[in-house]
Amino acid sequence: MSRDSRDATGSWDEDGTPHPLALRRSGRSEQEPDRLPEVRELEVLGWEPAPEELAWVFLPYVWPPADRTWIPDRSTHWAVETRLDGHGHITGVEAAPLAEPDLHDLDRESEELLAGLGLPHRPPGRLWLLRPVGSFPTVEAVLDHLRARAEERGVELRASPELLALTYTELAALANSDASEA
Repeated sequence: MSRDSRDATGSWDEDGTPHPLALRRSGRSEQEPDRLPEVRELEVLGWEPAPEELAWVFLPYVWPPADRTWIPDRSTHWAVETRLDGHGHITGVEAAPLAEPDLHDLDRESEELLAGLGLPHRPPGRLWLLRPVGSFPTVEAVLDHLRARAEERGVELRASPELLALTYTELAALANSDASEA
């Protein structure tokens, strides 16, 4: 998949709007991403948070547009410091929100992997949610299918051009099977 073909193979929905349920809330939340009320509401409607494993860093980019959405990331990422005594017993725990520069460090490895794949940077401040495609009941089942296909074809489960191409092809086929059944 070359840089020249990326428009035909996926997008980060740069100009798109968040899921309408997200528009009812604003401001920073002290909740972690998976605990946000809007994430939980969308889960009830069949949406699932995109996997966080680095092997799938590109997944929202190639997921069929009708089965992906995003919401603004209002969550708080926490730095937790634990103090121990000489015997290894916890004597104190402090949690503080990560500072903005530290948040950018969290995304650095993902952005480096995307650049290595020839994909554009993800728009910042988004939480991606996916719905299963094909006849699969969950996103994890779709990932199991992709893992099996990768193993059959000798493709390593790491963010690579090979896994990206295989994933795009398989997801497109699954989306087309959904369309033909409708």
